Amino acid sequence: MKKANKKEIINALESIAVYLEIKGENSFKVSAYRKAANALERDERTIDDIKDPASLQGIGKGTAGVIDELVQTGESSLLKELKNDLPDGLLPLLKLPGLGGKKIGKLYRELEVVDVSTLRKACEEKKVQVLPGFGEKTEEKILAALEEFGKRPERLTIAQMIPVAELIKDRLNEMDGIIRFQLAGSFRRGRETVKDLDFILSTKEPEIVGEQIATMKNIKEVIGHGETKISLELQFDDLIVPVDFRMVTDEEFITTLHHFTGSKDHNVLLRQRAKEKGEKISEYGVVQEDTGEVKTFQSEEEFFKHFGLTYIPPEVREGRGELEVYTENHPLIDLGDIRSDLHMHTTWSDGGNAIEEMIEACRERGYEYMAITDHSKFLRVANGLTIDQLLRQHEEVRKQNEKFSDFTIFTGIEMDILPDGTLDYEEEILKNIDFVIASIHSAFHQDEKTIMKRFKRAMENPHVAMIAHPTGRVIGRRDGYSVDLDQLIEMAVETDTILELNANPNRLDLSAEWVEKAQAAGAKIAINTDAHHVAWLNHMQVGVKTARRGWLKKETVVNTWSSDELRRFINKHR
Repeated sequence: MKKANKKEIINALESIAVYLEIKGENSFKVSAYRKAANALERDERTIDDIKDPASLQGIGKGTAGVIDELVQTGESSLLKELKNDLPDGLLPLLKLPGLGGKKIGKLYRELEVVDVSTLRKACEEKKVQVLPGFGEKTEEKILAALEEFGKRPERLTIAQMIPVAELIKDRLNEMDGIIRFQLAGSFRRGRETVKDLDFILSTKEPEIVGEQIATMKNIKEVIGHGETKISLELQFDDLIVPVDFRMVTDEEFITTLHHFTGSKDHNVLLRQRAKEKGEKISEYGVVQEDTGEVKTFQSEEEFFKHFGLTYIPPEVREGRGELEVYTENHPLIDLGDIRSDLHMHTTWSDGGNAIEEMIEACRERGYEYMAITDHSKFLRVANGLTIDQLLRQHEEVRKQNEKFSDFTIFTGIEMDILPDGTLDYEEEILKNIDFVIASIHSAFHQDEKTIMKRFKRAMENPHVAMIAHPTGRVIGRRDGYSVDLDQLIEMAVETDTILELNANPNRLDLSAEWVEKAQAAGAKIAINTDAHHVAWLNHMQVGVKTARRGWLKKETVVNTWSSDELRRFINKHR
């Protein structure tokens, strides 16, 4: 049984506090769980190192018992019980602005609100505004938020789609009668947002396969069930994902896969090339127009070779000149080229794993070096490191380095560029750190001129190696701050400052469009996961896919270099 890490335990304690608040438990009980979560958050040790949670100020015997259970079993019986006691529809209401556990609890207990529809009805009947602590304006805001909340987005983010896609792949691997399958569409091309998931399956038994698909778990609705195509809506909590399954023969598989991978513009260009050869591309093969003969392929490499092309990666099939480029090999960066991850967090700030665990996970991925980059002191909400903590952590990193002859850990920090443009640590501190990241986490409202001044000051500092997540956006949730990216790229080239492609699927910042422009201008890029847990290190493949969409070459990406090459690059202006 998987035990919970520190971050998961903190999240569980915070969830218990919210559930208790909804149930109307006394404020002291609610506060006890929040205090326990805060006590763990503040302590830089791992949960294993803490040994006895009750020894920490703010953690009593009751909350310590819950923590011990989570450590030993990975679950909390109290949290399970609370979840069972309350209607499932209440939790999504926490996503509405201005509604916390306390207010939702009041709505639940006094107006019998149990989900979105009952909340809307209570607002429309003007029952909410008369509750203490609400009022007419609050009711209007809730109704306005519900209006937006009820709309199904036309496209879902890649972060929402990845776990669903992986789950479906696991289910298809367990089914009988499937020869091979592949996920196509904009997901395969690595787009940031996706309308639906398109699976291409080859089979000799479409009836048997179709029956298994149409009876899988999480089906909200079967939209269509034909002989060769099944369209479903799958539901996971409040997320509804449209999925198409297309079943073809194994001979037809490659041309069907190519067709449904797209893009539309890419397919138009390839059809034009086929026409010049007296051929026509269909979903099921390439047809010789004068004879009607159908040619099929065993691989996409074969398919492209038929048209005088080398293999065109899905990420660049956007109708933007790829047919001219891929008359010969044009290697893009590949996941296997990555030799390090240079942005991650540990239990010393707001991460879920210890330094040693992050090191081991990076070594398991075959990396040759890494950087530990916890938050700086300004970011108190993320338990940013004081100077004393920073120095002690770097001493710990040096000790870890002594264990390895084939692996290097850079000391590092993700340092805030403060609202007034100053940096969170003085030169005396920065000059002794191997890898300094500068980033903006505050005052997003500032105008573009002010934001750019902040960046300029950081990039002109000889100790700053990299700018992290340069626009501050969160896909589908936050646009970020006002930044002139053309100017930022220009400054990066002038100062030899690395720009980050943050591989977290919620960020992908810089986007493919801008890393392509950065490469063209001569800027250097690092693809990093910004991992707050060991599992998030796997986001590297998402970052690499975005890099490929931006046509990035291996040499542009600094974490494909050796540690010595990178060290020389970042030290040359120090």
